[in-house]
Amino acid sequence: EKDADPDSATHGGKAVAVPGHVAGMLYALEKYGTLDRKAVLAPAIRAAEEGFLADAHYVKSNAEVIEWLTKKPGRTETYSFVWERFLLGGKVKVGDRIHVPEQARVLRLIAEKGLEGFYGGEVAEAMVRSVSATGGEMTLADLRGYTVKEVAPFRTAFRGYEVLTMPPPSSGGIVLAQVFGMLEARSTMLESIVYGSGGGYQSVAYIHLLTEASKHAFADRARWLGDPDFVEVPIKGLLSAAYIKGKAEQIDPSTPLAPEAYGTVAPPPDDGGTSHLCVIDEHGGAVSCTETINLIFGSLVVVPEYGFALNNEMDDFQARLEKANAFGLLHATKNRPAPGKRPLSSMTPILALKRGNEGGGERVALIAGGSGGPRIISGTLQVALNALYLGMDAKEAVEQPRFHHQWMPNTLQMEDGLFNNEREHLLGKMGHVVERRDAVGNVQVITRGTDGWHAASDPRKGGAPAGY
Repeated sequence: EKDADPDSATHGGKAVAVPGHVAGMLYALEKYGTLDRKAVLAPAIRAAEEGFLADAHYVKSNAEVIEWLTKKPGRTETYSFVWERFLLGGKVKVGDRIHVPEQARVLRLIAEKGLEGFYGGEVAEAMVRSVSATGGEMTLADLRGYTVKEVAPFRTAFRGYEVLTMPPPSSGGIVLAQVFGMLEARSTMLESIVYGSGGGYQSVAYIHLLTEASKHAFADRARWLGDPDFVEVPIKGLLSAAYIKGKAEQIDPSTPLAPEAYGTVAPPPDDGGTSHLCVIDEHGGAVSCTETINLIFGSLVVVPEYGFALNNEMDDFQARLEKANAFGLLHATKNRPAPGKRPLSSMTPILALKRGNEGGGERVALIAGGSGGPRIISGTLQVALNALYLGMDAKEAVEQPRFHHQWMPNTLQMEDGLFNNEREHLLGKMGHVVERRDAVGNVQVITRGTDGWHAASDPRKGGAPAGY
């Protein structure tokens, strides 16, 4: 509501939505997996018992949490588990061991009892207590009533590839498809920029073209998208050839449009805790999986008996009238909260398929996805373009500097590898408001090469691909 506590959508019990990750993973394992729960969860249980060493990304990411917790008296006491156990009293540094063996308890219960180990019994009761103690409302019936919904992947095409991604209420797939469509509609301009006299894929002209296409798509995201089980989402219209062509023709190669020309939210409104993994097995089975609790440590509400933080996914709804969410995204009333409704997200897991030679069936060519709020979409889009259009392998595709524009706020964010005085001047002269940003998403990717699979973990977040 208009007069609500501005922090209630992001911190505390009111921010917590019914968690679905455990149910989704168990469903996928039972339907598509080959191992049992105990075998799958054994490494996670071992990791919980042993703890992990804080790396530079962990320390840097948590600096903003420490700043928020220390800004007002009482916050470190209210969210004491996060403060003491995950942040070590605000003194966490690289190399410190974060040890939360309580998490092994809940993982063992899930391994032994499946859904009942999390959505029923002592764990469910503990979740309800934690939410209630921090001002929220969640019941045992809410937890038991959660259901997994399996839907067909959203399919689009680009440059001879069939791209499979996530349909609404995830917005990433629609935005990706619209941008791909606009680039195809302006293919002459794209080819001239990348392979002609336009300066290449890091040129001001390329950044401008992709930015303008993205602004049109993000404006549609704000106006039209929501949970299709509750509201009408005009997917066919948004992706029709005529509509995409019309949007593409509005792109002026010399200057951006006024913000309202891309669209309006009707009526006028509104890397944190997200991870992504890509997997391919010996049989060619591929998984692109994004999971999230939204912001870093979600709502900051922890179930102390079991050591896990609860999400703040209510902020992905339009919870506050005329206010953007924590990522600066605006939403229409289509994304207002309702019982059983799933919020709009920016998840963009993708699989790209390519038909084999001599009439063979489709084969996986790319698996990708990322974390980072709305910058997931821009990051995944640009890595996919680097691999599928520019022909880069996984490592090169993910290492290239990136940029992001989500329509509102009206700023073009550029990573250090692109940001320089010349680009800032030229883009500013065109009419863009340019600012520097550390990272535009953190993307994981696997590509198929002539010599086999190539995997890369984004250097912006650290880590490395693993295989056997």
